[in-house]
Amino acid sequence: MTEHESGAQDEKTRIDPRLLEILVCPLTKATLEYDPARNELISHGAKLAYPIRDGIPIMLPEEARNL
Repeated sequence: MTEHESGAQDEKTRIDPRLLEILVCPLTKATLEYDPARNELISHGAKLAYPIRDGIPIMLPEEARNL
């Protein structure tokens, strides 16, 4: 993998910190924790992990992984 490809991948998996400040769990309305290793947003209250695909958080409970 070239440096350019690696940088492009980082851009796809990185989430804007400003977006993280305003996103909440659709079920609990609680703030979310970003897990960069799994590229997910964690809702501890709902015990769900919402995926981030191509830099877009998928905030649908049916798409989330149970913790």
